Amino acid sequence: MTDPHLRTRIEFLDPSSIRLTETATPEVSPEELLAMDRIWEAEIARSPHLFDGPLVTCVGLEWQQRELVLSWARATYRHRALRRLRGYGGWRPSSVFVTVLQPTDTGELVVGRGSASTAAPGRWQLPGGSAEPPAGDGPLDLLVLRRHAARELVEEIGIDIPSECLSSWAVTRGGNGNIGFHFLAPPRSAASLRERFAALVAAERASGREPELDRIVLIRSRTDLADLGGPHVDYLTAVTDRYAEQ
Repeated sequence: MTDPHLRTRIEFLDPSSIRLTETATPEVSPEELLAMDRIWEAEIARSPHLFDGPLVTCVGLEWQQRELVLSWARATYRHRALRRLRGYGGWRPSSVFVTVLQPTDTGELVVGRGSASTAAPGRWQLPGGSAEPPAGDGPLDLLVLRRHAARELVEEIGIDIPSECLSSWAVTRGGNGNIGFHFLAPPRSAASLRERFAALVAAERASGREPELDRIVLIRSRTDLADLGGPHVDYLTAVTDRYAEQ
């Protein structure tokens, strides 16, 4: 049976402005917490590289005319196990994540494949990752998300640019109600992108670590996605289509 909470269609929200407001983390009963912990421990047993790090979760969206107001709460990765509780009608954590569209100077986009050390090995995606809550009582806003996107770009494909060079490109809502903030980077040559990525992978492995992405390719359209083989994140086809139309 299809989960009625699961969105399978990617929606572009296109607000004129965005406001992010922190709210309290929704309560979960002791019984549900125990069930959540059991699911998480089973996940750890299957994938020991997982960690219960801090996470931003979306708990509500509201339109105030053309402004999008996103209510968010602090959680950790194990809270995602609540989505898998049968018969559970309470809070289902939705992720807030960032991505970077890194184009070449001939109009292609970089996509990468998750390495064996990630939570989704073999899955194709844009450079990016789940948003983390700010330290202390600091605000979460587009500037913070843009800086996070810039960090993901250097950590995943080796491209180090100032965060102010990234422009807001789109906001999406997709599977499980996940909210994606997508940023556009300045174009670079295909040769320099491949060179930076190869240097990053070599440095990571020389340090005894696996890179987050084990391969990158350059794509132009959804036809190229179909040729990759393996799964990809739910937003990738829609984002690729919109980028190709511009």
